[in-house]
Amino acid sequence: MPKSAADPASRPMRADARRNYDRIVAAAESLVAEHGAEASLEEIARHAGVGSATLHRHFPSRQLLLEAVFKGWVDALCAKARDLLPDPDSGAALVSWLRAVVAHAVANRGLGASLMQGARDGDPTLGSTCHAAITSAGDELLDRARHVNAVRPDVTITQLLKLVGAIASATEEDPDGPGEADRLLDLAIDGVRAR
Repeated sequence: MPKSAADPASRPMRADARRNYDRIVAAAESLVAEHGAEASLEEIARHAGVGSATLHRHFPSRQLLLEAVFKGWVDALCAKARDLLPDPDSGAALVSWLRAVVAHAVANRGLGASLMQGARDGDPTLGSTCHAAITSAGDELLDRARHVNAVRPDVTITQLLKLVGAIASATEEDPDGPGEADRLLDLAIDGVRAR
């Protein structure tokens, strides 16, 4: 993925600048989960304990901040998949990962759509890069589950991710979004198990 102005790896950062960057992203993650992609930048700065100028120095646009949040979620899901790979119960590992994906998708509350609308201002490769990373991570778990007949042989990771995305979209505004998403995922998982 090309380095953006907001990407801390694109230039060396002092330790205090790195801490501010991390606090801003953490605050944005929390407030996007609570209020959606239109969370107030001023509130994010306040929640991070930094001034508005510091937020804008790290993230010159809302788009760049939302991209950092989204990329962080993708990185966390890929790391979870890697952590689950050695699990001896590969079927349970896949289900555990799908639960994490749906939880992140529900929490992202309009972030994906917002990123697509503002794509001209940000990294044009973000969507395809993140999709490839998630697909690859999930495919490894699915392959292991297939080898022990824990899932139907015709199920693809793309189908599972579409299913998870649909569940997240359907429950995003539900008062108990995460709980309802988990219940719907249980119903869907029964349909993909090997018979």
